[in-house]
Amino acid sequence: MITGTRITTRLWPLALLLGTTHAMAQAPQPDLHIRVLAASCAACHGTNGVSASGTPSLAGMSSTQFLSSMMAFRTSKTGTDVMTQHARGLTADEIDRLAIYFAALPAPR
Repeated sequence: MITGTRITTRLWPLALLLGTTHAMAQAPQPDLHIRVLAASCAACHGTNGVSASGTPSLAGMSSTQFLSSMMAFRTSKTGTDVMTQHARGLTADEIDRLAIYFAALPAPR
């Protein structure tokens, strides 16, 4: 007969292996909230930030340029511009994270 201690000792490596396998299967995912916000930019700035129209592409834009533009829109005196409304609807943290997101995308050729 196998005692409880021997069973526990034998099952411990299996439990460890299963726990590790689950952790390895959990690949890091991009921040869903930022991806959803970025997707809302696609109507004017194109899929993945690559514009097919006259609006600027956001993909590959430097974080500094993105932040500067968004802050200018946020502080606009008119407040009637579409981008002013978008910029004012975002938190400073969301703007920072969008800047990082778009800067990491490959710039259009």
